[in-house]
Amino acid sequence: MAQVDLLDKNWVDMVFEGRNTAYGAYQMRRKTGVRNGKALISMLVFVGCIVGGSLALTAYQKWQAAHVAVETDVELSQLAEKKEAKVEKQEKVIVEPEKVVEQVKSSVKFVAPVIKKDDEVRPEDEMKSQDELAESKTAIGTFNVEGNDDANGEVLKAKEVIAQPEPPKEEETKVFDVVEEMPSFPGGQGELMAYLSKNIKYPVVAEENGVQGRVICTFVVERNGSITDVKVVKSVDPSLDKEAVRVIKTMPHWIPGKQNGSSVRVKFTLPVIFRLQ
Repeated sequence: MAQVDLLDKNWVDMVFEGRNTAYGAYQMRRKTGVRNGKALISMLVFVGCIVGGSLALTAYQKWQAAHVAVETDVELSQLAEKKEAKVEKQEKVIVEPEKVVEQVKSSVKFVAPVIKKDDEVRPEDEMKSQDELAESKTAIGTFNVEGNDDANGEVLKAKEVIAQPEPPKEEETKVFDVVEEMPSFPGGQGELMAYLSKNIKYPVVAEENGVQGRVICTFVVERNGSITDVKVVKSVDPSLDKEAVRVIKTMPHWIPGKQNGSSVRVKFTLPVIFRLQ
């Protein structure tokens, strides 16, 4: 059997010899060689791209691996150099807390004699004479100190401070208007009215002029029940106002008000009635 070249058009003529060549199949077969050639070329190009891309990718990976290895070696060498650097050990600084002294004796600052012009010497740096020291009976210290116990106190040194009383808590100083348990007069409201009627002395001037009315006062019942900060918020007459304030200030200790179970300062309003019989 003879070999047939698929790209040659002669085999088509052999097949369609003596047949109708105007038929469309003949024309299609005539162009088979061209199509086969294009397909073969496309296949070769495709295969070539795959092979070339594979080779390029392999070469890039080899280059990248070598480059990263070099950079890693450089970084490791730099880290090794840093680790070899000596670190000097710093001594820990211990800060001594300031000593609080309860009993402090008054003292004057010791001033070393230095020759200066008069206008350059500050008053606090002037040296005290022996007579001044003897009269004041104060000790000589690092700085001028106004003490709190010259009899049994000690001279204040550097890094020592005079003990200060702790500031009162906010609840101890705050004045409440309303609390869980309001303050009350011992014995209750009836005893309060009885106390006022018994202790109020009607001012003579107001009685002669026929002045009467209701003086409204406010005051603070302290945590221990004492009465402070008495004020007149609604006045009737100066003489009646003065008497109302006096009788409120002479009241015995009240039962203090409480908030969250603790005694607190509470503002209280009390009307004092003056009525002529």
